[in-house]
Amino acid sequence: MTNFDPKLLNGIALAYAGDAVYEVFVRDYLLSQGITKPGALQKNAVRFVSAKAQAYLISEMEKEDFLTEEELVYFKRGRNAHSKTTAKNTDVVTYRISTGFEAVFGFNHLTGNGERVVILANYCISKISEQNL
Repeated sequence: MTNFDPKLLNGIALAYAGDAVYEVFVRDYLLSQGITKPGALQKNAVRFVSAKAQAYLISEMEKEDFLTEEELVYFKRGRNAHSKTTAKNTDVVTYRISTGFEAVFGFNHLTGNGERVVILANYCISKISEQNL
């Protein structure tokens, strides 16, 4: 891989990476819960990775001051990015917030802050597991 500075990436690129990173944590969690059938995996994964769920998680993080100041910068970069894709199952505002959520994961992953990625993922999985979204 060529050298690049993840801090210079646009919000959509950060969200692209973050989406994949968060999804792996969710998939690992679901498998660890003994869920193995494809239909059940997909149905359960949506609870964690939908735009609605991610917007809820950002709301909870804001209430608890969970994100660092730097993460807030990258959340806003993702949220405010102009995407060519459109929301399929949600409104535009929720979709943009979820893009910001994913950008936080992408930023931390691409800057080598794996420990923080684990903390974020565990927080999110715990919060969603407590809810019936």
